[in-house]
Amino acid sequence: MSRTRIRLGDLLVKDGIISEANLMQALAEQKKTGRKLGATLISLGMVTEQSLLTLLSRHLNVPLINLDDYQVKANAVKLLPEMQARRNRAMVIDDKGDKLLVVMSDPADLNAQDNLAELLPKPFDVAVVSEGQLYDAYDGFYRKTEEIASFAHELAEEYEDNDDFSLTDNVDGEQDTAVSRLLQSIFDDAVIAKASDIHIEPDENALRIRHRVDGVLQENVIPQANIAAALVLRLKLMAGLDISEKRLPQDGRTQITVKGHRIDVRLSTMPVQAGESVVMRLLDQSAGLLTLTQTGMPAAMLKRFRNMLHRPHGMLLVTGPTGSGKTTTLYGALSELNQPERKIITVEDPVEYRLPRVNQVQVNSKINLTFSSVLRTTLRQDPDIIMVGEMRDQETVEIGLRGALTGHLVLSTLHTNDAISSAIRLLDMGAPGYLVASSLKGVVAQRLVRRICDNCEEDYTPNHDEQLWLKHVDGALSQVQFKQGAGCQKCNQTGYRGRIGVFELLEMNESMMTALKTSDTVAFAEHAVQSKHYRPLAYAALTYAKMGLTTVEEVLKLTEMVSERDEADPSDNEGSEHSG
Repeated sequence: MSRTRIRLGDLLVKDGIISEANLMQALAEQKKTGRKLGATLISLGMVTEQSLLTLLSRHLNVPLINLDDYQVKANAVKLLPEMQARRNRAMVIDDKGDKLLVVMSDPADLNAQDNLAELLPKPFDVAVVSEGQLYDAYDGFYRKTEEIASFAHELAEEYEDNDDFSLTDNVDGEQDTAVSRLLQSIFDDAVIAKASDIHIEPDENALRIRHRVDGVLQENVIPQANIAAALVLRLKLMAGLDISEKRLPQDGRTQITVKGHRIDVRLSTMPVQAGESVVMRLLDQSAGLLTLTQTGMPAAMLKRFRNMLHRPHGMLLVTGPTGSGKTTTLYGALSELNQPERKIITVEDPVEYRLPRVNQVQVNSKINLTFSSVLRTTLRQDPDIIMVGEMRDQETVEIGLRGALTGHLVLSTLHTNDAISSAIRLLDMGAPGYLVASSLKGVVAQRLVRRICDNCEEDYTPNHDEQLWLKHVDGALSQVQFKQGAGCQKCNQTGYRGRIGVFELLEMNESMMTALKTSDTVAFAEHAVQSKHYRPLAYAALTYAKMGLTTVEEVLKLTEMVSERDEADPSDNEGSEHSG
């Protein structure tokens, strides 16, 4: 490219994209804000980012690159440290042997190019890229692994002569600053990776920090085992826990801000052989709640679920194992029902998201503020809708069912594997059959399956065992072209990025209610399977695999075998909107 310095404003006027008056207005605004002229013009709506990039590409004779379509080389990215990359608004994306390829959001910045020439080991060609894509790429490619290792080493050196970390040692001194920097890096890395949980696990000779990303743990091993006590102490202080108590588990809550996101942190400590293990659930409050449409529930199923939601009374259950998205679905339902004319009370442990106009009660077993005791009081508070965080015992179940029978809409969760077993579980917990039959209106069962990374998606031929399973389900599946992720930097070489909700919905009908009244679980299950709209979870997941959204491997994880009685057309799960 030419080394001639260009004036962006003059080029835009010359090409007729903006007027001279527009340029003067933008320059005046730029003086106030200190932003680049291009960013100022875009914020004022005088040009689009795409037209600006196209202009720079043409006049500077450099290619315009879409990073979403480019296979960025991770080893090339590492040639330029993150700090320098962000400072010069540039990133190395390829090593072509004799030359590197560098993308810049402002390729006309000659000072930045001179800096890069000193920093990089080879000559380079320049391409222009969207600033938004560039900053997304920073977060995706510059993980905090090296920074975490550096801060851990720094902290370990401060404590190298202190194997037994004292509770009173420099809580507000230099060591605490080092601990804070290390924790901030751990949280930053978790947010970049879109982790739902952070696990800090002390071992005899190492400290393991694991992030749960898309339901799977990713491990980072820190050899400095002696820093574990300092980390745990700092986290306990943040969460307001008893720092002198190491023998008993403790639960707490704190809040942090990472990259402008307000994150609620639910913290749990547990004594283990080598110290105390800490698990933190991260809840991004600034991201907002998903609506029911955004959960990914298929359109036909969502319509039936909404019909049940808007009934004046009855119980609706959302079931599945821990981490299957039950809370997201329930909060989506509450957001939809949250109107001035409705009184909504929730009983939760813990309260995960704050909702305006909703009376949310945090359970506290230490003072006997249990689900059942709060629920009993709740019924005297004149509610229209009650949400119970979980049906944990017989008393809670019976109060909830009676509340549904006496004119309230009751929403709750249950830990069961599918929708059919949920009603049976209520009977097993001691609820009378007549009460379950009269109150229960519907059950949603759900899971989350990992979504194929769209950056490294490729065709996939199922292996022998998978082909046998697919043939058992439907012989026509042998003609389907399935997909998988090859693994790339964007998905941390896993082949998956994000997750999709998989749902089944069971609506109660007369034959099912009759079976429940007599506690005939066998007849109930038979009637449920034969009901008009029921489709098991496996078929929802299989539909996603046929659409190229998930893999056969993920479907098989969801269910080991689909019985012949379930061989129905899974059309109810097609044509849906999908969440990432």
